[in-house]
Amino acid sequence: QVQLVESGGGLVQAGGSLRLSCVVSEGMFSTYVMGWFRQAPGKEREFVAGINRSGSTKYGVDSVKGRFTISRDNAKNTVYLQVDSLKPEDTAVYYCAADDDRMIAIRAIERAYDYWGQGTQVTVSS
Repeated sequence: QVQLVESGGGLVQAGGSLRLSCVVSEGMFSTYVMGWFRQAPGKEREFVAGINRSGSTKYGVDSVKGRFTISRDNAKNTVYLQVDSLKPEDTAVYYCAADDDRMIAIRAIERAYDYWGQGTQVTVSS
């Protein structure tokens, strides 16, 4: 069974950085489109970034463009989200997800993703 385990979240001051990781066990990681979503308190979960097997990327939230970077290491079955210049409004639970439909397109909708991690909390203090 495919399992996703995130790590790297924590409490950080505004302007700080974190590197979120998501390790995928089992499955054909190198073929998956991987995505990061986040959910802030009282808000719906939103697409943050995605990366396909070729390394092409897509960012979903305008406010994170230029500050967040998604990458992957197929040898380690791991996807990363480097988050820089953090703002209090980035506070959320961050989830990684895997789309195993073997497509190239990076989809920004939750229902496109077949497997999800448990989430990692990112809290940014002002």
